[in-house]
Amino acid sequence: MNTKGLFESVPNFSEGRRAQVISAIANAAATGAQLLDVDSDPDHNRAVISIAASRPRLIDGLVAAVSAAVERIDLRAHEGVHPRVGAADVVPIVPLGESTLADARELAREVGMRIWSDLHVPVYWYGELRSLADIRAGRAHPDLGGPDLHPTAGAVCVGARRTLVAFNVLLQDMDVAQARALARSLRESEGGMRGVQAMVFLLPRGRVQLSMNLFRVEETPPAAVLAELARRDVRVGAPQVVGLCPAVAAGEVAAGRVLEARLAAGAARAGALKCRKRGDPEAVALAGRLESEAEKLAALGVDQKELLAGAERAAAMAAVLRAAKVLDGELEAMLGAASGGLRAAISGPTEMEYAARVRALDARLAPS
Repeated sequence: MNTKGLFESVPNFSEGRRAQVISAIANAAATGAQLLDVDSDPDHNRAVISIAASRPRLIDGLVAAVSAAVERIDLRAHEGVHPRVGAADVVPIVPLGESTLADARELAREVGMRIWSDLHVPVYWYGELRSLADIRAGRAHPDLGGPDLHPTAGAVCVGARRTLVAFNVLLQDMDVAQARALARSLRESEGGMRGVQAMVFLLPRGRVQLSMNLFRVEETPPAAVLAELARRDVRVGAPQVVGLCPAVAAGEVAAGRVLEARLAAGAARAGALKCRKRGDPEAVALAGRLESEAEKLAALGVDQKELLAGAERAAAMAAVLRAAKVLDGELEAMLGAASGGLRAAISGPTEMEYAARVRALDARLAPS
């Protein structure tokens, strides 16, 4: 199944309290791209929006979302525990399917240039040569625009990266100093766990939060971090995945937040919309079934049987949309990335238990 030319973006906006503003930004993003998830946090006063699309549509969706944020967010009045430099603070581009990190870097440059040319908001490039920490600490100048930042919208940090998991836990029985020592010991850069970046936030009501980016998701998923904390006898509150989690790293904490399942759900919703526009009774009936399937896929659990069934349903949906003559290259790529990613999460024992089903799925996913 074709999975070329597909990208995800997970822009972070400096607004997590005003529902109307968050909705306006998300709706703007959805005018171009497929909206997969909206996750807002009032303590951080931050919203994370997950979208996916082919190159031109992703650019349009991101520029529209950044424009909506620039119109509605004034950093001069912003409060929140999370560090930020802009109303539209961070715009990462993530390759999906057969797209490469080099493709994502090229796309990130296009997005940044559009933001500067269309909206006149300065842009920083971040990634391999410059970190977000460097930018937020004032150790860099804007690459586009500047040196002065936009008076109300600040600047936008644009870059490319691979899939990661943003993962938070509340620490019980620890003060901030102890929590910061724990965070340092977990960081890969300090000799800790592979693929872990960690920082600590003091939230309202005295809560202490350990906030992590897990950037080697196949080596260190959330479950591995929780196991390490348990080994150290660190008591934690309810863990939280921010945004979406790829299937290969999805444990119980990611139930209902699996990236590939949301890709399949987005494709189902887009297919339903196309069917409704056709208007004939058969197409409208199919639209209803696709909408129902989208809701179920969006809530997909993380049990191995559920992941296998999700992969089968995503692969089958491509055939359904093709037969209905509403399958385009972007929807095929979304369903290919969805079914392939879910298939990659199937364990060896599950493959053996359901060998016939897995063989049939692999045959369906094989390049034609």
